Amino acid sequence: MKTTKIGFIGGGNMAASLLNGLVASGHEPKRLWVSDINPETLSNLSASLDVNVTQSNHEVIRSVDVVVLAVKPQILAQVAQEIAPLLQQHQLLVSIAAGINQASLSKWLGADVAIVRCMPNTPALVLTGATALHANDKVNPDQRDLAETILRAVGIALWVDDESELDAVTAVSGSGPAYFFLLMEAMEKVAVELGLNEATARLLIQQTALGAAKIALESSETPGELRKRVTSPGGTTQQAIETFEAGGFSQLVSEALRAAKDRSVEMSKQMEAN
Repeated sequence: MKTTKIGFIGGGNMAASLLNGLVASGHEPKRLWVSDINPETLSNLSASLDVNVTQSNHEVIRSVDVVVLAVKPQILAQVAQEIAPLLQQHQLLVSIAAGINQASLSKWLGADVAIVRCMPNTPALVLTGATALHANDKVNPDQRDLAETILRAVGIALWVDDESELDAVTAVSGSGPAYFFLLMEAMEKVAVELGLNEATARLLIQQTALGAAKIALESSETPGELRKRVTSPGGTTQQAIETFEAGGFSQLVSEALRAAKDRSVEMSKQMEAN
């Protein structure tokens, strides 16, 4: 893997995170390429990581074994059609663009191109991301390993058997960070109303969220079992939990995630039609 040449089309935040993760894991910077239309973006990546930078997508394609498409979904069709004639049979295409399905990617890039579609989330920016991947039938086992290794540079990477599962992934982990931020925002507001200053409230909530996630990750127990373990009968936690449940918390979560999944399906269909 560390000798594989990897190129990024687009040098935005997610691409920069993946590049940082790859370099931190020991990948040689001179085997990494990135193209972008913004000279300042390229200058910053070159200065901080010593990777190869260029404004030419063609140069990246000619130089690498794996091409990571990291441009905005709105321009992906244009970029894909531009690079399609340059692709070589051995190259793997990895797309991290939300809402662009493999049917669209194959239409733009070519039916014989090996494509892995990924759904990362924003914690990848701090190397604690959660990414789901799906490969088309042109991807061989070695290429699957390559794609997984690239995404593991910024967190965990899990394969799904059916591409349609990526819509559920979008609803759960893709959009998921915002759900936790929403809860933290609401808790902070009430904590201030209860008498804490804003800085104290925010730090307590952030550390509590971090600690709860760490316990859940390191425990073999389910979230439900962990919740019961810290909920003393008749205590303050039970009072709060019962208030959540009386307000329809579980039903609201269900409705929210289903709405996010439905929107993901709708957006994918809109992109495919364009």
